[in-house]
Amino acid sequence: MRITIWVDMEGMAGIHNWDQVNFDGRLYHEGRVLMTNEVNAAVRGAHKAGATEIIVIDCHGAGGAGSFNSLLLNDCDPRAEYVLGARWMRYTKPLEQGCDAALLVGAHAMAGTPDGVLCHTVSSEAWYNAWINNDLVGESGICAGVCGNWDCPVAFVSGDVATCSEVQKLLGEQIVTAPTKVGTYRYAAQHLAPSVACDLIETRVQASLKNLARLKPYKPSSPTTFKVMLASPDRALEFRGKPGVEITDNDRTVISRGENFWQCWDQFWTHK
Repeated sequence: MRITIWVDMEGMAGIHNWDQVNFDGRLYHEGRVLMTNEVNAAVRGAHKAGATEIIVIDCHGAGGAGSFNSLLLNDCDPRAEYVLGARWMRYTKPLEQGCDAALLVGAHAMAGTPDGVLCHTVSSEAWYNAWINNDLVGESGICAGVCGNWDCPVAFVSGDVATCSEVQKLLGEQIVTAPTKVGTYRYAAQHLAPSVACDLIETRVQASLKNLARLKPYKPSSPTTFKVMLASPDRALEFRGKPGVEITDNDRTVISRGENFWQCWDQFWTHK
């Protein structure tokens, strides 16, 4: 059984402050420790479930040298391999080689979620909302869409209660969740103790990898559109001139069209 773990930082138990997740934040090291421990818990759970290959991808854009480089590699479980430094949702080699299930660890809710801790979609400064066809999605939905292009289903998500509900609403109740905190509002939460959160993640990951036949990949209907509402018109500049990408609504909306979600995402999120 081959498993890919996509890991972010904002959904970890104990995290509710930008200083914990930004590279220049005074509490960033604390965030790295919490992140690494929850990833190790997921690796343990996957290993107990019979995973023979586990690839962990650091998906946290901490800024600067910390972007997609937040895991403390010396402290990571040696039964997995770790991808650091890859641009967000562009590294697809494990999917191309064949992956039985994806796990989302430390995920956060989409922009505008009232009880979503540190909620945002890709960039709180640049994006407001995003849609795949008619589905309003956050980062978890985008990840599920990329995985689905290679027929890889999402089996598990951990994060706050709002995030777990968001993923199940999009992908179905068959997704196993590990809620590690309850958001009070964007910058406050009631947390599980980190050790309790890790135990929960390990147990729920192991359970999520039983009976994989219950899972279906997220494959939006074709032709597919990916639409993003931008925070301000100047943000449209980086998308102007890209093939298959249209800018509308006075430079406030970007629409990418393709035969499937990967084509939409590839032409939208690649460098010129």
